[in-house]
Amino acid sequence: MFNFDLEFSGVKPLKNMSKWKECEFDLGEFPLDSGEVLSSGKLYYHQVGALNALKDNLILMPTYYGGMGVSNRAWVDDTASPFHEQGYCVVIPCLFGAGESSSPSNTLGAQAGPNFPSISLADNVRAQRALLREKFQDARPRLVMGWSMGGMQALQWARQYPERVGSVLAVCATAKCYPHNRVFLEGVASTLSADADFDGGHYQQPPARGLTAFATVYAGWAYSQAFFRDGLYRSLGFDSVEQLLAFWVQDHLQQDANNLLLQLRTWQNGDVASAAGGAAVRPLSCPAILMPCSSDLYFTATDACRDATDLGIDCQVLESDFGHIAGGPGRLPVETRTIYRAAQSLLSQAH
Repeated sequence: MFNFDLEFSGVKPLKNMSKWKECEFDLGEFPLDSGEVLSSGKLYYHQVGALNALKDNLILMPTYYGGMGVSNRAWVDDTASPFHEQGYCVVIPCLFGAGESSSPSNTLGAQAGPNFPSISLADNVRAQRALLREKFQDARPRLVMGWSMGGMQALQWARQYPERVGSVLAVCATAKCYPHNRVFLEGVASTLSADADFDGGHYQQPPARGLTAFATVYAGWAYSQAFFRDGLYRSLGFDSVEQLLAFWVQDHLQQDANNLLLQLRTWQNGDVASAAGGAAVRPLSCPAILMPCSSDLYFTATDACRDATDLGIDCQVLESDFGHIAGGPGRLPVETRTIYRAAQSLLSQAH
């Protein structure tokens, strides 16, 4: 969730950051699961490295809720990372609705703002598949890896295109949005719609009161009870809970409200079984790890381990008192090293 605490991560930006390039892939008139068509669709992506002759070095890292592509770079730019200067071609496709790829905030005409069409996880993955087919020689990702909604997309990849995925790592994610998670999201969504300035998404200026309330409520869910009780926010550079909340509010005031709601609905409707036409969940056909955080309040370890059993994959619980934020790219050195070990294991197993 969001980008605000990268500066407190303890992971240093490194020299290969200058080698990243950012591109936009034209999807044209892009059919969606809803039956609508996204007009002049755009998929924005970040890339470092190039495909090798065997086309077996591609890593895909879909972005998360509210996150920009640059945030995922922390998983590559860290010298401790298994991807850092190891000859991989890393592609970070940006989530529809997050402001880089087609979103309510950057779309003109009939689909602007609140009129932007509904987007599913499958729509995002299908657009990413088109990108790889057209721009990356139809290469098969050796690993699809993501945090939060990025992890949901990684699982969606394995379900939607089982023959096109070498391995999957889903950090702080589940295979579907469980009921309590859905209710949590509905709660924060209601804080935006309750602001009169929101005006059904037709706001003329940012609905500041709604965004402030959204941020304040969300912060209580993003971390664990122990995080607040034991003052772990100090390790992120905040002297008090109030300072942490103020930072969240400032971050959210820079977000577009319609973007937040579009991504939220994508999240709420996420369910990897839908890629099989609603059939019963079948085991995944590639090596995969679900890595929930032990103290995550909405992508719970219990739900993730249940999904892992259904999907026939490994569940490795990330032990941390930082809640959902524990899995964020590059945020926490100890937790990040655990994620790297899982990624390295999958890179060696990928088939």
